[in-house]
Amino acid sequence: MTSSTTPPPVPSDAPGGRGPLRRLRARGRDEAHRTASPLELFFDLCFVVAVAQAGIELVHSVAEGHAGQGILDYAMVFFALWWAWMNFTWFASAYDNDDVLYRVVTLVQIAGVLVLAAGVSRAFEEHDYLVVWLGYAIMRVAMAAQWLRAARAAGGPERTTALRYAGGVLTCQVGWLGLLFLPEGARPWWFLVMALLEMCVPPFAERGHTTSWHPRHIAERYGLFTIIVLGETIAAATVAVKSGIDENDALGELLPLAAGGLLIIFAAWWIYFAVPVHGHLRSNRQAFLWGYGHYLVFASAAAIGAGLEVAVEETVGKAHISTLAASAAVTLPTALYLLTVWALHSRHFKRGITQQLVLPTTALLVICCTFLGHWALLAAGVVCALSVAAAETLAATRPVVAADPPGTSNGASTG
Repeated sequence: MTSSTTPPPVPSDAPGGRGPLRRLRARGRDEAHRTASPLELFFDLCFVVAVAQAGIELVHSVAEGHAGQGILDYAMVFFALWWAWMNFTWFASAYDNDDVLYRVVTLVQIAGVLVLAAGVSRAFEEHDYLVVWLGYAIMRVAMAAQWLRAARAAGGPERTTALRYAGGVLTCQVGWLGLLFLPEGARPWWFLVMALLEMCVPPFAERGHTTSWHPRHIAERYGLFTIIVLGETIAAATVAVKSGIDENDALGELLPLAAGGLLIIFAAWWIYFAVPVHGHLRSNRQAFLWGYGHYLVFASAAAIGAGLEVAVEETVGKAHISTLAASAAVTLPTALYLLTVWALHSRHFKRGITQQLVLPTTALLVICCTFLGHWALLAAGVVCALSVAAAETLAATRPVVAADPPGTSNGASTG
C-alpha cells in the first residue's frame, strides 16, 4: 500500500448468472455504476450488532467510574471489528464475484462477528478474550480462504499478492493467541504489537502489485458504514432518554441533553458527507491512509452514542461520576470525530485558512463546552450546528476553483 502506482484497468467482469461457482478473478476499476451489494449491506448491519455491544459495555465502564479501563477494552474490541470489516471491504471491492461459494464464505464471516459480539461482555467484565478470539478467528480464517481462492485464479504478481495476504492473515491470527495466555498486564502491549503487525500486512502484500479496488465503491462502503454507526448512536441515545423519562420523570432535565445530542449527530453526518472523497483516492498511499484513519472515525462516532447514554444516566442519578466526566464522555469523542474527518478528507477540499480552520476550531470549542455543567451538551450541539452553517456560508461565497480534485463540487465544502 505504499506504492502510488495505479494498476492498469482490469476488464470488467461484473458478477452475473453464469453458474453457482465462478473463478474469483479481479474486477475492473473501469466498472461504471459500481455500488454496494445487498450482501455487503447485510454484512455491515451484522457488524453493527457487535459495535452496539461494545458501546453498551463502554457505557457501563464509564458510568461506574472505570473510564480508563473501559476505553482500553473498547479500543481493543473495536479494532478487531474494524479491521475485519475493513479487510473484507477492500477485498470485496477488488474480487467480489457474487457466486455461491463467495456468499457462503462471507456468511461465515458474519457468523464470526456474531460470535465475537457474544464475547464482548466477558472481555470487558472478566478480561476473558476466548470468545472474542474465536469469533475473530472465524472471520480471519474465512478471509484467508477468500485470498487463497483468489490466488488459485490468478498468476504472476497478482497471485503473489493474494498468497501474501493469506499468509499474513493466518500468521497474525496465531499471534493473537497471546491475549489468551499472557498475564493481564501484558495484554495491552501485546495488542499494540499485534495491531501494528496486522496493519503491516497490506503494505507487504501489495508490494509490487496493487489490487484493483474501486475508488467510488470504497468511498460508498465507508460512507454507508458511517451512516449505520451514526444511526446506532441515535438509537442508543433515544432508548437511554426514553428510559430516563419513563423511570425518573426527568423530561425537563433530559430535553437539553437530547437536543444537544441530536444536533451533534446531525452535524456529524453533514460534515462527513459534505465532500465526494472518491476523487482523492487515487493511489494506495492516499486510499489506505484514509482507510486506516477511519478506525478513529468509526470508533469516535460509536463512542458519541455511548457518551450520550452515560450523560443520561448521570442526569437521572444512575452513574457514579461527575457532571464534568459525563459531559466529557460526549464532547471528547465528538472533538476527535471532527478532527479526524477534517484530517482524512475535508482539508483536501478547502481553500484558504478560514475554511481550513472551521473544523479544528469547532473541535476546540466543543471541548470547552465540557465545563458548562448540565448545559454542556446543548452548547456543544449548537457549536456543531453553527460550524455547519459557517462552512456552508463560506462555500456559497467561494469562487469556482479549477484545481479542485476530481469529483469535487464547488458548493460541497462543509466540514
